[in-house]
Amino acid sequence: MHIPDGYLSPSTCVLMYGASAPFWSVAMRKMKRALNTRLIPLLSVVSAFSFVIMMFNVPLPGGTTGHAVGMGVASVVLGPWASMLAISIAILIQALFFGDGGITTLGANCFNMAIVGSLVAYVVYRLAAGRAPLVSSRRVVAAALGGYVAINTSALCAAIELGTQPLLFKTAAGAPLYAPYPLRIAVPAMLIGHLTFAGLAELVISASVIAYLQRTNPVLLAATAPGATTTALLPREIKRGWAVARPLWIGVALLMILTPLGILAAGTAWAEWSARDFSDPVARHEIMIASGRQAPPLHAPGGLERLSSLWTAPFAGYRAPFFHERFFGYLMSALVGGGIILGLFLFVNWLVQRRRRLPSDTDSV
Repeated sequence: MHIPDGYLSPSTCVLMYGASAPFWSVAMRKMKRALNTRLIPLLSVVSAFSFVIMMFNVPLPGGTTGHAVGMGVASVVLGPWASMLAISIAILIQALFFGDGGITTLGANCFNMAIVGSLVAYVVYRLAAGRAPLVSSRRVVAAALGGYVAINTSALCAAIELGTQPLLFKTAAGAPLYAPYPLRIAVPAMLIGHLTFAGLAELVISASVIAYLQRTNPVLLAATAPGATTTALLPREIKRGWAVARPLWIGVALLMILTPLGILAAGTAWAEWSARDFSDPVARHEIMIASGRQAPPLHAPGGLERLSSLWTAPFAGYRAPFFHERFFGYLMSALVGGGIILGLFLFVNWLVQRRRRLPSDTDSV
């Protein structure tokens, strides 16, 4: 679901950045008012969780692969606005350092997964959970349903963006300039895989994490459950600061160690092929099978080929340059990505604490 550079026209990319910007702005304003020693640790661990869980590829029909996003978990624990920021940061790190998703298409990828995914997951969860107690099994089912509907809605958005490209942007001879497959191919190619395996992965992950939190620290679910009886425990948990997220970080670290399992699924995600794949006979056959047996262009579309080399990530494809074995490269990429996210939020935490100390320092002068 990570749209690479070159698959969307520059004007579409600008449009998607414009569509995402208001949501980012509102989310930043809300988080600026709400930043505290509880929220920052949770933002960090949920962002890292989303980053890591997206590295676990699952096989999809047609020989392609997909992955969960963690939008169900993020929306239930953080609420929709903080979830948008947490997942957007994970997507940004993926694009900048690992070449998973493009720089020009970052606005579209964040809109699909972080923004639409978070909003849909939150709305479905709230509607399905109602006023059930925090430890009710109804909330587990609601989280699972929210994650499942959200990831499929995100996939539909990506399919529409990709499928409209050959209709709107083509050469004088009618050849596509960017993504080559129209809506009639893009929509089923994206949705069949997400309605089945990828959607089920998101469903199981959402249900499992929420059920685990119900047993270990249900207060973390209180922010999106107004009226629940255990909401009264929240002030006691706020005082714990980073201790709230420490057990969750241990869980994320264990997932990082297991990330090489994500490369066991063979195949490339649909519409994430490189420009070279369009000229490679084996890759062309895989593209055709995954696209309803519709043969791809003989060569990469001109705009796609031009924009695809815009940014070269230092760990492109989650491969570490100093590890020849892909297993270790994938593991190291997970550790590096998680470390970058943790370091970023530690820096934000330091800035927040420093700003809070400044007024008292000034008053004492």
